[in-house]
Amino acid sequence: MTFKVIKENILKANDNVALRIRQKMTQEKTLMINIISSPGAGKTALLEKIGPMLKEEGINFIILIGDCFTSRDAERMDALDLPVVQINTGNSCHIDAQLIEKSLEDVDVSAQDIIIVENVGNLVCPAEFDLGENHKIALFSTAEGDDKPLKYPLVIQESVLAIINKIDLLEYVNFDMEFSKQSIKQINPNIEILEMSCKTGQGIDKFVQWIKNNITKKEKKV
Repeated sequence: MTFKVIKENILKANDNVALRIRQKMTQEKTLMINIISSPGAGKTALLEKIGPMLKEEGINFIILIGDCFTSRDAERMDALDLPVVQINTGNSCHIDAQLIEKSLEDVDVSAQDIIIVENVGNLVCPAEFDLGENHKIALFSTAEGDDKPLKYPLVIQESVLAIINKIDLLEYVNFDMEFSKQSIKQINPNIEILEMSCKTGQGIDKFVQWIKNNITKKEKKV
């Protein structure tokens, strides 16, 4: 089918750029993570929590914010004096590798311990596109319902970490934590799962520790 051929060509072109990005990240010993969730699950709130903590730990980072049209999330990062680059995708429902490469043109990648990508709110398309990242991270919230992992298995298959956010709402929403975690493990037995609340701060430290465990310490430039 014509559609299939076009899609394959798009993904191949994307993967070529992603390979170039990954080679650069490897060369510079810079970790890149790609956080994927549906709209409103709490990606930006998570970054607002971990950003200041990473700065306190002396970890150098930059946040690449994906949004279709606005810069509202990037403005929230800027208000906290966190290093941020805005990526607007227009009508596209995901960030692609070409946009990542362009957004890094003025960034000293060698100076970064980690590059954090906040993808456009979508659980489908972002899971298909390689950005040259080391790890994809799937973020869900209790407010969405416990069936999202089974409905969107690809993002679980492609991720090394699943975060279940908004656990402070558990007494108010119809969410079966064990069912959700079992569903995630059923799809990807090797994935790690963290429970957290960006509102209360519960579990945030575990994600910061996960980042610390995965970055490569660099020699400080003189």
